Amino acid sequence: METITRNPTKGVYAATPDYIHALEVRNPSRFLYVAGTMGLDESGAAGKTLDEQLALIWNNLRAILASADMTVDNIVRITSYLRDPAYVEANQNARVAALKGRVVPTTAIVVQTLVPEWLVELEIVAAG
Repeated sequence: METITRNPTKGVYAATPDYIHALEVRNPSRFLYVAGTMGLDESGAAGKTLDEQLALIWNNLRAILASADMTVDNIVRITSYLRDPAYVEANQNARVAALKGRVVPTTAIVVQTLVPEWLVELEIVAAG
């Protein structure tokens, strides 16, 4: 599989350093579409703080990816659902750390989550 960053500088607004406009994926042999994943521990309890939930989300995503013999390096798209716009920076920092600085197309949406204790939910697409 080959990936090519598509981040034009003319005709569209500039992307910020933590994401790109598009990522072309050439010749993947498979895709993994991951449902919205919350910051819940193995018993289903939500982390008490935003940082705890973000850590749990990324641990959960790593476990889901591993079940498909993938890692965070296979992620090609992320959608974040945030309960409060104040969570943007913490979510961004957690994503940048989890991806070790690798940038992918990402969107953050402020929503009312199904359960008030769920502060953030991430949905990803991975390719291999």
